[in-house]
Amino acid sequence: MAQSTASGTSSRRYIREHDVNVSSSSRYGDSEWETKEALRQRELEEARARAAQMEKTMRWWSDCTANWREKWSKVRNERNMAREEAKMLRAKLEIAVKDANSYKHECQELELQNEQLKKEMEKIHMILLKHAGQFDQQIFTVLESDPQLRNTLGSHNILPDRDIEEYVLQGAVPKHAVELYKESPLNSLDKDIVRLADSNSVEDNTENNLQTCTDELYAQKMILLQHKLDEATKTISIEREEKNSLHRGLEKLKTEIIQVRKQYEELEESKADVTRELLELKDRFQLELSDVQAGIVDEASSREGMNRRLCELRTELEKLQAENAAEWGKRERLETEKISLERENKQLRNELNDLQERIESRRSRPVSTSDSDTRQLHQEFLVRNVTLLKKSLEEKTTELSHAMRRSEQYEAEVKRVRARVEELKKELAAVQDELDTATNSIRKLQRANEDLLEQLESANVQLEHFRNSTDSYPVDAGIGENLEEKLCIASDDKSTNEYEPQQA
Repeated sequence: MAQSTASGTSSRRYIREHDVNVSSSSRYGDSEWETKEALRQRELEEARARAAQMEKTMRWWSDCTANWREKWSKVRNERNMAREEAKMLRAKLEIAVKDANSYKHECQELELQNEQLKKEMEKIHMILLKHAGQFDQQIFTVLESDPQLRNTLGSHNILPDRDIEEYVLQGAVPKHAVELYKESPLNSLDKDIVRLADSNSVEDNTENNLQTCTDELYAQKMILLQHKLDEATKTISIEREEKNSLHRGLEKLKTEIIQVRKQYEELEESKADVTRELLELKDRFQLELSDVQAGIVDEASSREGMNRRLCELRTELEKLQAENAAEWGKRERLETEKISLERENKQLRNELNDLQERIESRRSRPVSTSDSDTRQLHQEFLVRNVTLLKKSLEEKTTELSHAMRRSEQYEAEVKRVRARVEELKKELAAVQDELDTATNSIRKLQRANEDLLEQLESANVQLEHFRNSTDSYPVDAGIGENLEEKLCIASDDKSTNEYEPQQA
């Protein structure tokens, strides 16, 4: 019965222990599963965060492209509007210049006509003053008495006749006035003298007729001249109005040109500001690139130094391992020597004990002188052997203690070196991770830089194409510069927007 109860209790204990082991193993498995599940959850969260970040970057890229397209369309519309305005202004300017030149020619022609009319009026006045005088009887008597004066008067009268004929041909003087003038008493002195002699009444009639003819001629000429003067004043007033309108148009064109120049200057200033900002951004980007490159070079140099240090530590560790192995060999040799010395000591002690027992057994016996001498010699020999053995034992023990201390020191150094090697391995792994991240960031920056360079090259090609197409229009230079400025601004915004998420 006692045996059965003992076996039952032992089986129950075994079952309990088995249950405890099973529960502990199940708990350990549950904890492992929970840790794995937590790791999976973290990985899922990280993947979701990365996906959200990628979606954000894609949205940002789409927004950037949309903004760039809007800016490009605005720039294109502004360029087209500016071209159309420039064409309109050129056409207006050409028309205004042509009108101004035509009006100048017309004004010059009118001035020449006015001068000619003034000269004709002066000639008519002179002719009227010449032929409007009346001769007295005294003049006729003098002419009758002096034939030389008659000849001179006849020669002088030829010229007025010619002048009158010229004016008749031109239409300035009527023919009946000339006939009356030819029938006047100035043509022939003989007829005048006869008529004067016959009657003074006829002379008075002729004088009255001449006066009326000259008055009529003068009045007709004055009417014609007044009519021409009115027409000239009307044309001059119309031309003045047109000239004033042209001056107003020219002033408007000048104001528009001044506004265009101001806009061009503002665009140049904005271009200078944008180029300055672009240069600053390029300088900052170059500085950051140089810093990153310097960091990469430093990391590479530090990695090389770490590798060199690791090689040195490995060589030192190998040396220490070799020394440790040599010391362990020495220690084993010393231990074997110690064991052999202990055995020799035991043998010597046994021999000493045997000798002492023999000596004691001999003491009980009668001793002779020879035995005493031999005993003394034997004791001296034993003492010397013991001293020598003690010295050798002390030397071996000191060497063994030194070897033990060295082995302990070497073991401590080996432990320290192993700890240092593990630390260096950890640091090397961290540095390799940092180097990998740095290389990845450098690759991303290089890709972004290549994309930016391609975009800048395409923009420059488009600008050159626009410049070549708009070389015949000098006004479009400011528009091309405005386009180039806006393209530079768009590329700068894009580069900054690309660089910010990379930094993040």
